[in-house]
Amino acid sequence: MRLVFAGTPAFSVPALDALIEAGHQVVAVYTQPDRPAGRGRRVQPSPVAQRAAQLGLPTSRPDRLRGNDAALAELARLQPDCMVVVAYGLILPQAVLDIPRLGCLNIHASLLPRWRGAAPIQRAILAGDTHTGVTIMRMEAGLDTGPMLLGDRIAITPQTTAGELQAQLATLGAKLIVTALRGAQAGTLVEQVQPADGVTYAAKLDKAEARLDWNLDAITLRRCIHGYNPAPGAWCELHGERLKVLRAEAPAPAAQNGDVAPGQIVAADAGAWTVQCGQSLLRITELQRPGGRPGAPPIILGGSSVVGRVLA
Repeated sequence: MRLVFAGTPAFSVPALDALIEAGHQVVAVYTQPDRPAGRGRRVQPSPVAQRAAQLGLPTSRPDRLRGNDAALAELARLQPDCMVVVAYGLILPQAVLDIPRLGCLNIHASLLPRWRGAAPIQRAILAGDTHTGVTIMRMEAGLDTGPMLLGDRIAITPQTTAGELQAQLATLGAKLIVTALRGAQAGTLVEQVQPADGVTYAAKLDKAEARLDWNLDAITLRRCIHGYNPAPGAWCELHGERLKVLRAEAPAPAAQNGDVAPGQIVAADAGAWTVQCGQSLLRITELQRPGGRPGAPPIILGGSSVVGRVLA
């Protein structure tokens, strides 16, 4: 099939590779314009643009598609059978959706209609969901409202971080889109309208929400830590130094006495700090100082000398 691929972050790359490996002709790759990235904030092409260059595929990087007559004309000249969209980051107007002969198919990282929107992977962890998955959807003008074509699920464990879940879902999505295109070509795909019940929205992440509130219970804090790992990164402060908290364990609820403030480090062993939370205890097992490498808290900031100090 003649395909146009639209995607931007690393999450999109496995799907692009899978389409090439399946023998499809990717006639163009659409991705967002080059932007500052990394610690040095140097302008860089997106991960999809970098992979497309390695594969020798032509790329287009419009800053918008709505109202962009030149971009629409360019896309129409390509005469694609289908457009595959994976975390592209730009709104596709109806004029774009109408161009491919078989429409536009989206790889969405949730079990729709749960977690429509920008951050479905992180929101699933933050909400304490035990499962999520990938839905292949035929796109329409609404936000992730189109009919569902294929889907599959995977488990979320208490140890799963957003980065790990993203990698698993990217692999699953790449597999499913190849199957979906085979069905679209054969005319065997069955569309299922999304149910009205169970709709939730995955709002875009805000860096401000990643600051840990030690008045919350330990399980909620563990979800925050894993849901914001690797980005934007859950964080707290110790004596004015900002610490990124990467991994934690929530043991069985065990309250300290009333004199222990939320955020106080009540124990430090070889591999973790135990911190009093609003209702129970949390074991922090991995931290990162600014500019440093991730590691166990006692290794990074000393051993038992931190006991009694309060995280802010």
